[in-house]
Amino acid sequence: MSDEKSKVTDKASEIAKNIWLAGVGAYGKAVEEAQGRLEKAMEPPKLFRDLVKAGAALEEDARESTLAARHTVEERINRVRENFHNQRPARIEDLMALHKKVDQLNRKVDQLSKALTEQGVGKTSRSKTHKTAKKSVVAATAVRTRVSKKQTKAVIVARKKTSSGKPATSKRKA
Repeated sequence: MSDEKSKVTDKASEIAKNIWLAGVGAYGKAVEEAQGRLEKAMEPPKLFRDLVKAGAALEEDARESTLAARHTVEERINRVRENFHNQRPARIEDLMALHKKVDQLNRKVDQLSKALTEQGVGKTSRSKTHKTAKKSVVAATAVRTRVSKKQTKAVIVARKKTSSGKPATSKRKA
């Protein structure tokens, strides 16, 4: 029985020792895990670094697309401005300058017609040539200044009345 007691005691000692060693092992493992977590907490995690890189790439893409959109909008605005400036209505000063040029051309046509008549070459009458030239000038002026032929004729008539001493009335709409 003493042999049996000795076996039981040895067995109990061994079990107690194993329990003690398991506790020490658990403590050591817990310390290692705590140290590993502490080390991971000290450096930025990989997921965070990846998110920062992705955010930076998205921000750069957004900047580029914003610049591209701004560029296309500015181009459209510039085209609209150019079209607006090209289609501005004729000012009275522009029409008067054109009429001075027309008068100069009329004088030259008259001089050429007179010279041709003196030489016996010109068979057409002066008034017919003058009317044809006048119609061409009115049409060209209307096209160049983007106003109707009727408005251009009204300005010509008004100009002639002022140069002949009669009061001028302008039918041009503002």
